Amino acid sequence: MKVFKTGIAFIVFFTCLTLTHAQNKIKQEAGYSPQIGTMVDMLEDLKSRIEEMTRDLTQAETDYLFDDDANSIGSLIMHLVSTEAYYQVQSLEGRSWTDKEAAVWMVGGELNEKTREQLKGKPIAYYLELWDEVRNKTLEGLKAKDDAWFAADIDEGINNHYVWFHVLEHSANHMGQIALVKNRLPE
Repeated sequence: MKVFKTGIAFIVFFTCLTLTHAQNKIKQEAGYSPQIGTMVDMLEDLKSRIEEMTRDLTQAETDYLFDDDANSIGSLIMHLVSTEAYYQVQSLEGRSWTDKEAAVWMVGGELNEKTREQLKGKPIAYYLELWDEVRNKTLEGLKAKDDAWFAADIDEGINNHYVWFHVLEHSANHMGQIALVKNRLPE
């Protein structure tokens, strides 16, 4: 009987989980080549889940550090934005950051004690709006590319597909860290 109840609870849990997400399939986003459209769908799905987890955070929650080595949720999102901004210019524009761009984005690119202090006092909306700006530029750039570009090497052993896969896996990794910090927020 206990196994039966556990099984029913498991089914109910996964049914609820399935119903809470608008998308349960990876699809090809319209306006993109097939492989890029699929990657865009996955990137957008992860971004929307991170936004859903964080959009209602208070300032204290956005800046919260659960220990001296931790990163705040705001700094983790800034890190995601910086990473995407870097790969955006590297792969879509074939260049490195200018000094001016580096001054803006490096604060999120390197998460350390110094940057933790610089990333305090900004509301969650600040980080999410920056991410929207960077993502919109990414989406524009990806629309202009095709699957041949996606498969093309940008460096020895690294192609554009891998670069955007890295942005995707980076988001998934830090989504887990964001969830950990959120679970440790004081009540």
